[in-house]
Amino acid sequence: MTDLTPVPEDWTRALGIVAHPDDLEYGGAGAVARWTAQGKWVGYVMVSRGEAGIAGLSPAECAPLRSVEQVASARLVGVDTVEFLDHPDGIIEYGVPLRRDITAAIRRHRPEVLITLNHRTSWPFGNRNSPDHRNVGEAVLDAVGDAGNEWIFPEAGPAWGGVRTVLVAGSPEARHAVDISATLDVAVASLRAHAAYLRGLADSPLADADGFLRGMAERTGERFGGVPATSFELIAF
Repeated sequence: MTDLTPVPEDWTRALGIVAHPDDLEYGGAGAVARWTAQGKWVGYVMVSRGEAGIAGLSPAECAPLRSVEQVASARLVGVDTVEFLDHPDGIIEYGVPLRRDITAAIRRHRPEVLITLNHRTSWPFGNRNSPDHRNVGEAVLDAVGDAGNEWIFPEAGPAWGGVRTVLVAGSPEARHAVDISATLDVAVASLRAHAAYLRGLADSPLADADGFLRGMAERTGERFGGVPATSFELIAF
């Protein structure tokens, strides 16, 4: 069965905006590595530093550790620009401050494509999505319009209305995909760079970077011509 459509690649600049370090590595990094290898520019913006993400490790200790891991992980897939907005992990709120910060990031980097994580209530496998992911994803979608309107958040920089597409990784509404057969190994390496986070997951299936990512790529590939792939919900503007 082939029911997923290739993600268009007729663009040059993309910005990944997600709630936490590791969010892009659980599914999107293989596509990012493909795109940077094509010469496209991709930058990352983390809304939080993931400081509430490791049991037994205080936020004060966790935040700098996870920040360092994210920068190292991003470099493996060709991303040199990694920014942190420092909203509080676990209690990220949808609202004007979040929209303003994301709008400013879009205006700074002027991407044509945004990449974010599933903003819907549930994951494709049925369990409930977290408030951080939902709130950040919705704010990313709304900030596309904010960024293009010179009268909204004028303090956040000159308007940028050039975002054409938002690609949502991990969405149950995915209808598009990217062939990551040449970049799956580096995608696994980029997730493994979150070593402290993975150790904190203990026996969770999410702790097995290789098994989790390869399994997802194979399952998606069954719907995309039999090649390892990662899926996206494509929202056009």
